[in-house]
Amino acid sequence: QVRVVESGGGSVQVGGSLRLSCAASGYTYSSYCLGWFRQTPGKEREGVASISPIGTITIADSVKGRFTAFRGSGDNTLLLKLNSLQPEDTAIYYCAVCTTCGDSACSAGITASGRDFNVWGQGTQVTVSS
Repeated sequence: QVRVVESGGGSVQVGGSLRLSCAASGYTYSSYCLGWFRQTPGKEREGVASISPIGTITIADSVKGRFTAFRGSGDNTLLLKLNSLQPEDTAIYYCAVCTTCGDSACSAGITASGRDFNVWGQGTQVTVSS
């Protein structure tokens, strides 16, 4: 059974940084599509970043230049570095796996609110205060 676990959220002041970690386990393929999403109450879930099975990393335009994503030490980890944080970045950040996404679908998946992602973690809270 595929599982996803996030870690690394917390509270920071404006301009601060955080690093989130996502670890997926429980499947036999060498790698799947992993994605980071965020959501605040009353708003639609927003894609942040993804890494495809062949390692293509996609960053959403809304955070490009401030957030970076990269593979962790294992094939099935996705790290998200959040820099220059602003109050509007406050949200619950979720990691998810798409077990059916190829390279292009994985990259496109973060613009579709994650509807193709079928295994989700519990989320980790990021709070940015001024």
